[in-house]
Amino acid sequence: MEVNTFSPAVGDGPGDRISVRERLDAERRDTEARIAALHGDFDAIVEANALVAVDDEHDPEGSSTAFERAHTASLLARARDHLAEVDRALERLERGEYGRCERCREPIPPGRLEVRPAATTCVRCAAGTGR
Repeated sequence: MEVNTFSPAVGDGPGDRISVRERLDAERRDTEARIAALHGDFDAIVEANALVAVDDEHDPEGSSTAFERAHTASLLARARDHLAEVDRALERLERGEYGRCERCREPIPPGRLEVRPAATTCVRCAAGTGR
């Protein structure tokens, strides 16, 4: 079982590795932009509520405001998690392990990596039917 081999599912040439890096870098930039926008949305919700004495239990708008705040906080947490996944994918690329399933060590299909560039498992292992 080879561990430090660049996956044939991704490609062995330097151009393939550059293409993957560019895609991961673009994914990272997009995720950072999404985090910044969500952070701004969250701050705006908090600021708007600070200007009004909101009683969540008795104010008809209070529960929707609390939902907006919680929903935005959840989206922000998911975006931060995704950024960490992209960073780990970049680390795997540097180590020559990008594109190999972390469970069965088989190549991850290029289509899966195209849709989920930070994927760590092949479709079979992700579905729980890995070898």
